[in-house]
Amino acid sequence: MRKGLAAIAILAFIAIWIFLIGTIGSYITDQPIWIQLPFYIFAGIAWILPLRPVLRWMNRQPERP
Repeated sequence: MRKGLAAIAILAFIAIWIFLIGTIGSYITDQPIWIQLPFYIFAGIAWILPLRPVLRWMNRQPERP
């Protein structure tokens, strides 16, 4: 049950992230590459930081009573 809920949460977060980055990225398409490149590097890596707690929770061993 835990892995299923986490998978749904991760997919929802990634869908929202893609929408936000795509929207922001559309404003910088006419900028020089030295502005675009750091933005897309950041966007490509930064999504994992908010998901780390979800991934840890998902892979945690179940507590034994």
